[in-house]
Amino acid sequence: MALQPSDLVHEVEIVWLEEPCHDYVRQALDKQPTRKGKPRYARDGRLIGYANLSPEAQAAFGSGLFTRRTFFLLPHDRSNEPHGEYEVGAPLEAVDPATIEPGTPGRKTPRSQNSVAITPAGSTNTGM
Repeated sequence: MALQPSDLVHEVEIVWLEEPCHDYVRQALDKQPTRKGKPRYARDGRLIGYANLSPEAQAAFGSGLFTRRTFFLLPHDRSNEPHGEYEVGAPLEAVDPATIEPGTPGRKTPRSQNSVAITPAGSTNTGM
């Protein structure tokens, strides 16, 4: 399921740990014990950036955790393997880092897809 602006309403800042010069980064919502600061990272690959939340953000009832957006790359992503699996195209959760702003889901672009055009799912475009 795609991220919605309502998922990101309490974001106030995007922090980049690396320059966001990659064609794409993966974005995810992770449960974290804090509103701000570098979050825990338990995936393969590396954390590229994260969102900080406003003081008004509420922790989830029961768990006490905050939902925060993280940006990361995995070992087999294009920036590590330019001629690999994602030479053209990108993972489902991948977005162009140039489109990332607090409170706004990142978007796919021709740059993130390494292609000239993006064809929406379910499109009937046959190239004719």
